[in-house]
Amino acid sequence: MSQPVPAAAPAPAPASEPEAPRGQTVMHEILSSSWLVTVLAVVLALVISGILIAAADAAVQDAAVYLFARPSDFFSAVWDAVSSAYAALFQGAVVDFRADTWQKAIKPLTETMTTSVPLILAGLGLGIGFRAGLFNIGAQGQIILGAVFAAWVGFTLSLPPGLHLLVAMLAAAVGGGLWAGIAGVLKARTGAHEVIVTIMLNNIAVYLIAFLLTTSAFQKPGSTNPISPDIKDSALYPLLMGSGFRLHGGFILAILAAVFVWWLMGRSTIGFRFRAVGSNPNAARTAGISVNSAYIWVMVVAGALAGLGGSAQVLGTEGVLTAGVAASFGFDAITVALLGRSKPLGTFFAGLLFGALRAGGFAMQARTGTPIDIVLVVQSLVVLFIAAPPLVRAIFRLPAPGARRERRAATKEVTA
Repeated sequence: MSQPVPAAAPAPAPASEPEAPRGQTVMHEILSSSWLVTVLAVVLALVISGILIAAADAAVQDAAVYLFARPSDFFSAVWDAVSSAYAALFQGAVVDFRADTWQKAIKPLTETMTTSVPLILAGLGLGIGFRAGLFNIGAQGQIILGAVFAAWVGFTLSLPPGLHLLVAMLAAAVGGGLWAGIAGVLKARTGAHEVIVTIMLNNIAVYLIAFLLTTSAFQKPGSTNPISPDIKDSALYPLLMGSGFRLHGGFILAILAAVFVWWLMGRSTIGFRFRAVGSNPNAARTAGISVNSAYIWVMVVAGALAGLGGSAQVLGTEGVLTAGVAASFGFDAITVALLGRSKPLGTFFAGLLFGALRAGGFAMQARTGTPIDIVLVVQSLVVLFIAAPPLVRAIFRLPAPGARRERRAATKEVTA
């Protein structure tokens, strides 16, 4: 008599991969959007800002009263307002065709390059954090601490030229790295969210520099103003185009930093670990990568780059330390990193774009009377559209990522 065949045991279900946190999924979607979506986001921001420029123009408002009687006057006034504003923005940021000498003609471009240096350096640091899954919002404080360290070395020590500059740059990197490292350690050891910690560190840095500039160690002798002594010439970045221009060696540093970040994130083992943690920290931990150690080093490297951005201000552009040394560079650098998709080349050109907006915005206001706040509107709209790739794709009716590939696969399957 034959024995009954036992039923086969069900195959074990394959182990599912650990899922990445929701916040990292959103950041991955933003950073993986196509260049076309990025360009269209900028175009949308310029178009909407153009509407605001027209709405704020007095001639357009007067022509709108009799819009239906003579619509051509209204649209002519709109065109004149928008075109003149953007032409002034271009001339103030790139080339001034009305200048009588070539030095004056190209000076706007050099101002754009000068303004872009701290944006590029801080943006590169933030981009490393974004790709590693860390929402570092503390570039403002890191720029301030880098500027404080660099300024102290710059006006206190007496070293040979060249060496003095290198020591001041190293001090700036150390200051920014230590300040950001606080958030990294707290994230790794206690699980404190880096957004909250870095925002609080920004506030501490603002009040710290205000206090330091009232002490004898940092305040300029004989002055009651909150300003430091002048940085010694041996610690200043060299001027690249002579005394008639503000463009300094910090721009060369920004280029070298972009190359370094490209190598770090794309060619080094450390960069691979950073990217693995950013893609899925749980999977990276399973693969033997120390996630906590990666968090700390990501923040240190990011802070060091932002600190170098602070050195560009005190050792190059300003030559002194003031309470407003960081301006809004740390917050604008967040937009720069997002616009550049946290890639070195993209961040570099995004920094130039925002440097152009800052440099040309003042010319636009002076020549056409356009409110300088319009430039802030452009930057804010860029952030909005960059942070919402599905919105941009919906407006321009672009397919979702991978949609074409899925349609082609479906077509082949049907044909087969």
